[in-house]
Amino acid sequence: MSGTKSTSGSDAGKQLWLPSREFIERSMMTSYIRWLESREDRNFSDYSSLWKWSVKELDKFWPSISEFFSVEMNGRYSRVLSSYSMPGVRWFEGAELNYVDYVLRNHGREGVAAVSRSECRNRTELGWNELIDSTRRIASALHETGVRKGDRVAAYLPNISETVIAFLATAHRGAIWSSCSPDFGAQSVIDRFRQIEPKVLFTVDGYSYGGKRIDRINLVEKIVSEIPSIRKVILLPYLNRDASLNRAILWNDFLRSGRNNVSGFDPVKVEFNHPLWILYTSGTTGLPKPIVQSHGGILLEHLKTHFLHFDLSDRSRFFWLTTTGWMMWNVVVSGLLTSSRIILYDGSASYPDMRALWELAEEERVTLFGVGAAYIGACIKSGLTPSELYDFDEMVSIASTGGPLTPEGFEWIYNNVNRDIWVASVSGGTDVCSGFALGCPLLPVVSGRIQCRALGAMVEAYNEKGEGVIGEVGELVLTKPLPSMPLYFWNDPEMKRYRESYFDVFPGVWRHGDWVKIFPDGSLIIYGRSDSTLKRKGIRIGTSEIYRVVEGMDEITDSLVFGVEAGEDDYFVPLFVVLKEGKVLDGGLRDRIRDRIRTELSPRHVPDEVFAVHEIPRTLNGKKLEVPLKRMLLGARPDKAVNLGSVSNPDALWEVFEIAKRSLENRHQPPRK
Repeated sequence: MSGTKSTSGSDAGKQLWLPSREFIERSMMTSYIRWLESREDRNFSDYSSLWKWSVKELDKFWPSISEFFSVEMNGRYSRVLSSYSMPGVRWFEGAELNYVDYVLRNHGREGVAAVSRSECRNRTELGWNELIDSTRRIASALHETGVRKGDRVAAYLPNISETVIAFLATAHRGAIWSSCSPDFGAQSVIDRFRQIEPKVLFTVDGYSYGGKRIDRINLVEKIVSEIPSIRKVILLPYLNRDASLNRAILWNDFLRSGRNNVSGFDPVKVEFNHPLWILYTSGTTGLPKPIVQSHGGILLEHLKTHFLHFDLSDRSRFFWLTTTGWMMWNVVVSGLLTSSRIILYDGSASYPDMRALWELAEEERVTLFGVGAAYIGACIKSGLTPSELYDFDEMVSIASTGGPLTPEGFEWIYNNVNRDIWVASVSGGTDVCSGFALGCPLLPVVSGRIQCRALGAMVEAYNEKGEGVIGEVGELVLTKPLPSMPLYFWNDPEMKRYRESYFDVFPGVWRHGDWVKIFPDGSLIIYGRSDSTLKRKGIRIGTSEIYRVVEGMDEITDSLVFGVEAGEDDYFVPLFVVLKEGKVLDGGLRDRIRDRIRTELSPRHVPDEVFAVHEIPRTLNGKKLEVPLKRMLLGARPDKAVNLGSVSNPDALWEVFEIAKRSLENRHQPPRK
């Protein structure tokens, strides 16, 4: 794949990989560019010229995606987008389609559509015809249950093939899908599903994680009792084959209740802007916000992302480590749009040890291997060298998301997995169920950088004056609309919460809440959340910088840092670390931590205090709880600062809070005479 591997100047970054001419020629991006040049009668000399055209000519770019990928729309749309003014943009008004139609095109295709691997049961394969026929039968059964266009169908299911079928069947009927992973506690699920009032609930009886069997029957009973809108419960026995639940119908019985002859049972045609699914913000404060995204918007966005930026095809085997409670599950399912084989995994990434996912990658001959940046960090910590254990000859790309992939992460992949591989760090959000900054098969890979801004995404870095800047750190904003932006938040008819979430700082401009630097060549570095940024003496400091240094130390496995105003001209920055087993946070280690931060970053980055804790508090989606802790220390009631149902380890939250609170109180004590 690669032509050269070289190093350039420090500002330009270290080039780790360059696509070969053959790699570029066979990419879908190249095919699209050639088709587009003919269609538009113009030349695109490089990716940058294509990107500039795509964001300048939105009313030409998005129809080109629809046309190139042969999206069939019923009716004639009056215009591509109703306005460039955000929020509230409507796309392709007058057109009708259904996301599922694009998957049904694969009926009759030979081969495997989905592989499901799990700690609970043996590996299973689902062929294309079986996937599509089962989708139609579940859709028929939902119809017989009374599910109609616009009804909500909820799922408390893991990342397995039945979940894919249940989603496709829901969308087939024009109903609206929403899912939570079985590792979510009862209150977290209730807080989400009660807002949207689902008519039907798909659920399992339990799951296995890290070798531990976790029964969820009692939690399911509580969920059903607390959400009166649920009329039908479909139970999939997963942890125990003989599982049962009062007033529930078993999955196999529900499947059999659908039509025997479903060949002509076609998806309901819905408006382009009709809701497809409801995702949720992490819910660190207040109730999670239910984000509604459309059939047409997601279809076009994922066709663009998966075909052009991921370079997926019917030869691909697409894996991403995720649960059904994270947007990456939805992204994986959309791999079916490209006729790729999707690889589903339900279980711990480190069970029975850190080799588990790399072994899966070899056995399934994965071509795109997607994980979180934290997983790469854990592999570095473990001392693992996968290339010595496994054969990755068929792996084309490793993709990373869920946080910035550090330069050390990039270089570990090239040194320990494969020297000739396309590493695509990506960044986006649940808010659009896609990426703003993505990979590109035409461009080199530079250590620590995301390759490009996504096609059709007018991403800029804004300074405090609301001016776009290049080569400087600024707020990540979108100055033009995307079709996969939320239609609205559920139960937010005046769009008040929607506006407050994205448009409160720069009116009419989407502020995403990340710090970003965009380089002249179009590559980017994401520095982490802007609302968790430290600010000392007017200097902004990204917490991810500190994490990179601290978690690179042999004695430390995890860390948390935040800043809080402690009084006039007093800004308190505590650092919390989780130590490796057998290590002790003594004076010597504290000094080494401070020295390492001072040397590798700056004196301003050095924390005021360093504390050892058992765990770092995180949301159910793995995000560190920096901002809620800051709010609690500033006097906010805990139930206002954080939704405890969204916290995966509440004991860790209280441990950090109590230590920080005592330290702040001692800081304000007058010195003893």
